[in-house]
Amino acid sequence: MFDIRREAEVSYAFIERNFNLLKRYLNWEILFFTYSIVNALTIGLIMVGRGSAQDVLYLVIGALIWGFLSIMMREVSDAITWERWEGTIEYTFMAPIYRITHLVGSCFFAILYGLLRTGIVLAVMPLFFREHIDLSQANWLTMAVTVLVASLSFIGIGLMAAIFPLLSPEKGQAANGILESVILLISGVYYEIEVLPEWLQLFSRISPATYTLRSIRAAMLENSSIADQAHNLILLLIIGIITIPLGFWIFHLGEQYAKRAGRLKRSG
Repeated sequence: MFDIRREAEVSYAFIERNFNLLKRYLNWEILFFTYSIVNALTIGLIMVGRGSAQDVLYLVIGALIWGFLSIMMREVSDAITWERWEGTIEYTFMAPIYRITHLVGSCFFAILYGLLRTGIVLAVMPLFFREHIDLSQANWLTMAVTVLVASLSFIGIGLMAAIFPLLSPEKGQAANGILESVILLISGVYYEIEVLPEWLQLFSRISPATYTLRSIRAAMLENSSIADQAHNLILLLIIGIITIPLGFWIFHLGEQYAKRAGRLKRSG
């Protein structure tokens, strides 16, 4: 019988375990975090002296939001990689728990970790762009709602991407990187999607990152309200409603195949 309280406690256990793993590899996390800051700085500095303060903020927002979205997408799939690294993947997948419980815990960890890292990077940015970044007119409520709704879509994509390291420990992470690069290309992270070829713009319309960036940029640059961004938010919600069940289903199929093919081991 499905016990909601028990499953919630198990999901929390996966969240706690992942944070403990971060502590174990804290030196590497500091290195990756430093890279996130340097990457955002590099992107923002491209426009310093060449454009307006709004242009600088446009690029910085792209770097920050893409960093958050890619963390969410990557951390869900990294949950499988962690299992292989620790040599626990067979035990976890054979444990008497619902797979959705395991994955929900991983998804919540991805959201919390993404918010934590992005929040720290955002706090650091004004130290380097004091004269170019003014967030006094930003609509933080619109931005928060957009991030929350967008998280649903990228959790769904992350669940789909998680089958790559599940099925191929050798090349799975590389496949995730390719997927991230494709989404980065078509979503207008650092440029307007109108500069893309028309045939490629068609793919931009199904990318949740496109609508996420539009709404957050409007909120931070134009003080746009939730009502103003209702169209983008509804599209993001629809994409999330589609991708999350689809992601669970695809992962379920991948898990069944991995068990049949004997891929639930550290070496694959």
